[in-house]
Amino acid sequence: MKILFIHQNFPGQYKHLAPLLASRGHHCVALTIKVDKPINWNGVQVVPYTLPKRAAQNLHPWLVDLDTKVTRGDACYRAARTMKKNGYAPDLILAHHGWGESMFLRDVWPDARLAIYCELYHLADDQHLDFDPEFAKSDRGLQALRIRMKNINNHLHFPFADAGISPTRFQADTFPADFRDKITVSHDGIDTLTACPKPDVRLTIKGQVDVTRDDEVITFVNRNLEPYRGYHIFMRALPRLLRERPNARILIVGGDEVSYGAAPPKGQTWKQIFLDEVRDQIPDADMARVHFLGRIPYDQFLRLLQVSRVHVYLTYPFVLSWSLMESMSCGAAIVASDTTPVREVIRHDETGRLVDFFDGEALVDEVCALLEDEPARRRLGAAARDLMREKYDLQTICLPRQLDWISSVMDGAKV
Repeated sequence: MKILFIHQNFPGQYKHLAPLLASRGHHCVALTIKVDKPINWNGVQVVPYTLPKRAAQNLHPWLVDLDTKVTRGDACYRAARTMKKNGYAPDLILAHHGWGESMFLRDVWPDARLAIYCELYHLADDQHLDFDPEFAKSDRGLQALRIRMKNINNHLHFPFADAGISPTRFQADTFPADFRDKITVSHDGIDTLTACPKPDVRLTIKGQVDVTRDDEVITFVNRNLEPYRGYHIFMRALPRLLRERPNARILIVGGDEVSYGAAPPKGQTWKQIFLDEVRDQIPDADMARVHFLGRIPYDQFLRLLQVSRVHVYLTYPFVLSWSLMESMSCGAAIVASDTTPVREVIRHDETGRLVDFFDGEALVDEVCALLEDEPARRRLGAAARDLMREKYDLQTICLPRQLDWISSVMDGAKV
């Protein structure tokens, strides 16, 4: 088949699927803004498209998000028309539609099957919009309207998408019932052969940290350090955690940007705001045991998870982080927030320990309890890894399921 991938950060969620399809003889092309010139990546022809330069416009704030998506959709549409003019016609389009790029592709190729990656439908109920009262907006009614506008891109795709796929049940269930029936739940897959326990691991980051499994290491990982992933909760728990565990090393991974939610006040970062909030409660000697590592290469990230004695993961009811599942695959003992997406993989005292997202005292209690109980850490870590291998393994579970899904989208075509 001729398969076209649409993803602004290609390969993104198609990192494993696209090369597999190419290796099976399918003609795979990706259209993305991530590259400047055409390249071949693992058998996939990666074709660039560019966004137009536009003069600033005065837009209603609720329209800024849609304007960005329409701009991407327009640019992608123009690139697709050029591809069609040059004789290209895909049988199947696999698109992460979240940035609007695939919005008009059916107008170019009306006969192609279109399957979209359904990452999230934005909800305005209490669990989603007002989950964290500290950052709740003053006018809830207006926020609900803003969220409704944010979903326009989703609704523009529903009528002509043949199928959808979501990595977790939580994410699929955010979508409206009339489209949810088209969504297959299948995770992208965890490479459990690579993300695995390693008893003799050593993590060395020059000038910052040098630790092994003999050290008492507590880890906390975000793509960016921000409230959506519980950074403020963790930092407020940090002074007591350091007092309770005088030999612990705290390794914090994450950037200073914003992935989700509101931006911090201008000129500040969430990282610094919440560090400043607790810094006076932490003696210098204790602060020397806290290591902000920023963003680190993937090989170092895996060693960090492998060296972790207890891994902390907190999140709003939102997209589940790969880092949690990779830490489970590495056999880490985990203390996580008792929020809906987390409960899909963490069962309390079976594959980890769960605490109320806002309860920093309970967080410290559970971390300390696990640090004192090696048999419990081993039991929870082994069970967490078993779950990843049995239900989320990349090669044996997830990729075969995705291939079956594509076959169903193509009405039985073998992939």
